[in-house]
Amino acid sequence: MRLLLIFILLIGVSPILAQNADLLRRFDYDHASALDVKEIALERRGEITIHDVSYASPKGGRVPAYLVVPKGKGPFAAVIWGHWYWENSPMRNRKEFLDEAVALAHSGVVSLLTDGPVARPGHVENREPLNDQQADDLVQQIVDMRRGVDLLVARKDVDPKRIAYVGHSYNATVGGFLSGIERRFKAFVLMAGGLSDEVDMKTKAFEEYRQKIGPARYDAFIAKYAWLDPGKFVSHAAPTVVFMQYATQEKDLTPEWARQYAAIVSEPKRFKLYDAPHALNAEARRDRLAFLSEQLKVKPLSAAQLASIPDLYQPPEPN
Repeated sequence: MRLLLIFILLIGVSPILAQNADLLRRFDYDHASALDVKEIALERRGEITIHDVSYASPKGGRVPAYLVVPKGKGPFAAVIWGHWYWENSPMRNRKEFLDEAVALAHSGVVSLLTDGPVARPGHVENREPLNDQQADDLVQQIVDMRRGVDLLVARKDVDPKRIAYVGHSYNATVGGFLSGIERRFKAFVLMAGGLSDEVDMKTKAFEEYRQKIGPARYDAFIAKYAWLDPGKFVSHAAPTVVFMQYATQEKDLTPEWARQYAAIVSEPKRFKLYDAPHALNAEARRDRLAFLSEQLKVKPLSAAQLASIPDLYQPPEPN
């Protein structure tokens, strides 16, 4: 799977036993800069309001997003959602979790759903193997999600002590970084994504790709970006709780591979496998929303509300 190779190629060759200031500084930005939030459109679904907005990215350009707001004055809990990057999916953008966010709004949760760099207007992807844009896009997404926390805590209707993050696939990896960088999150749900380059290095897929690219070229590239390893961050998520959800029907990311990821995540943590493909399934969605309700201390969704959320369709894998 092409997405998985992106996880693999951004790896480090020597583990760091603890976080350090140099690592964290890689993801710094100017917290005092203007968010410059602009509203483009507004939609109502019953008592729930969906704001189509954008805000300024510290790395340049603007971040398109949906802001889903419940009825009332709050203070509300909040969730930031990061979509998967499945290349030929119509939900390869902020739409992936929109129905889930609308349902959760009935429990009194504000949601921010952003478009990652690859899903933004004007983005031209560099398809050359081992290119700097892959690293730049990853860093921008991490910083843009941190800026999303700034947007939420600036709102009077959001409780800054009850903010969670949900990320799928590529954005699960982003969440791995955030868990060790951004301390304003109370909880993380990381779905079917890469969480440790040290684990990836042990796999057959890693060695096959290395040989395909050429060991000398590959090793030079990964040495340059040795600091871009989510394992160096998610291993220091504590005291924030991390809930990992993985699938048993993956083409590449096997259950054993997922268990090795889970082993490096700091406590407290939860881990569960689902009989599902990369898109996961309704059981995972129910568990995810129950976990968020528990961690954010909001009323659980009813059976009818849960049933109203459609499953995520997984298109055939691109060649």
